[in-house]
Amino acid sequence: MQWIAGGTFRMGSEVHYPEEAPVHRVTVDGFWMRPTAVTNAEYAAFVEATGYVTVAERPLDPADYPGAPADNLVPGSLVFTMTPGPVDLRHLNQWWTWTPHACWHRPEGPGSTLDGRADHPVVHVAFEDAEAYAEWAGEELPTEAEWEYAARGGLDQQAFVWGDEAVPDGRYLANFWQGEFPWRNSAADGHAGTAPVASFPPNPFGLYDMAGNVWEWTTDWYADHHPADADKPCCVPVNPRGPEVGASYDPAQPQFRIPRRVIKGGSFLCADEYCQRYRPAARRPQMVDTGMSHLGFRSIRRGDADDPSAG
Repeated sequence: MQWIAGGTFRMGSEVHYPEEAPVHRVTVDGFWMRPTAVTNAEYAAFVEATGYVTVAERPLDPADYPGAPADNLVPGSLVFTMTPGPVDLRHLNQWWTWTPHACWHRPEGPGSTLDGRADHPVVHVAFEDAEAYAEWAGEELPTEAEWEYAARGGLDQQAFVWGDEAVPDGRYLANFWQGEFPWRNSAADGHAGTAPVASFPPNPFGLYDMAGNVWEWTTDWYADHHPADADKPCCVPVNPRGPEVGASYDPAQPQFRIPRRVIKGGSFLCADEYCQRYRPAARRPQMVDTGMSHLGFRSIRRGDADDPSAG
């Protein structure tokens, strides 16, 4: 694991999406963080050792999904599929499909495998799946503040984890979408889907893929904006844990009382004209019971810099 020395930083952004504002100061203590997202091989070792069954592999309770079609009430996950041509980007169901029996080891559904993807980040993991792995490993999932502090790597308010240019000198430094989303991807960065972890250079803290490739779970409940900045240095929050769970329910879907956590980092599906969220300030809500083709995680260990078990 990589030691991340604690400090105070300016969290959020006021130049991109509204949910990232306002910019506010936050202090975090030091912690250890995995340098990469958890891979398929690492998750397979966990499942083999424990017999764990992920949320995507368990039957669904109809009471949790009122009005959902019966065909959707089977184990599965949301799978991304490219469209045959341009579509209205307001309607996500044109490229996201609930796919029965899709899960972490069948990422595109029945018939798909992890062949050649052992070193890719595990996906289709719900929050409790990520949390279960972290607990087994003697670790925890990061807060949003810890994750963003680590992603920034000491850079103050720069748009990306490497600076302010998305593609400096024509060099791709993360796995994100190039082309017209969601139907044409030139894969100019070398990858049309997930990439093996550490395919791109690390940030200044020695962490890989803190932008793009896959979104990553944090423990914070989602709210549609950050708290205001503290009036005085003495009042800057230390190790904040986010809002209460009640703020996280989706007001656009009141029939679903499923709380949402913050996910960070963007993914291989982030396209500049649609979702320029392969940035440290970027944040999105994710229902805790739902995995997707572009959602993974990495874990941390809180403690001292000289902890021999974490190095």
